[in-house]
Amino acid sequence: MSGLDRDGDVFILDLGDGENRLNPDSVAAINLALDEVVAAPAPKALVTTASGKFWCNGFDLTWMTANPGEIEPFIQSVRVLFARFVTLPLPTVAAVGGHAFGAGAALALTHDQQVMRVDRGYFCFPEVDIDIPFSGGITDLIRSRLPIRTAHEAMTTGRRYGGDDALAAGIIDGVADQDKVLPTAIGMARPLTGKAGPTLGTIKSRLYATAVAGLVAGQAVEVPI
Repeated sequence: MSGLDRDGDVFILDLGDGENRLNPDSVAAINLALDEVVAAPAPKALVTTASGKFWCNGFDLTWMTANPGEIEPFIQSVRVLFARFVTLPLPTVAAVGGHAFGAGAALALTHDQQVMRVDRGYFCFPEVDIDIPFSGGITDLIRSRLPIRTAHEAMTTGRRYGGDDALAAGIIDGVADQDKVLPTAIGMARPLTGKAGPTLGTIKSRLYATAVAGLVAGQAVEVPI
């Protein structure tokens, strides 16, 4: 992970320039960055970005294959991270300049708003094609963030949505050219920095209470999302 930067009142969390897969080290680094953002005084907002071909390519399957005995607590730590993002007491925007697949797509949905690159990059839940059903918490998260017909299509067909398709389907809030994705996301976040605070966190916690409860329930893990 490339780390945390700041543009005025907008924090910028850079996931990196590789596939940016989720593993214990990346989850720990993201949580440390969120600790710093949450501790900072308002006004503030957060934009999560990445460089390269991928925004986030989901779980680190190489690590999971090498560490089968640690998969269950790791997957639960990711779900808890998702619940944390959903309920952050500050505005959040995902600047999705590359592919967001599987858990990476779910991570994008944990942000308040999303902007995608218009000409390249896909948003996709491939679980139906790789025989991995969604957990209850992730299902609730997707249902809470997408129009139900879009959620059905995305989850049951594995469709790959480009930027324009994702915007039309109600998955994201905007599209931009490659070099404008991050500036566009910052521009979306900046007017909202004054909203940061406990009240916003409470509103989001109650709005997404069902999804959050499912994510943090600690249920037995049968599949990696």
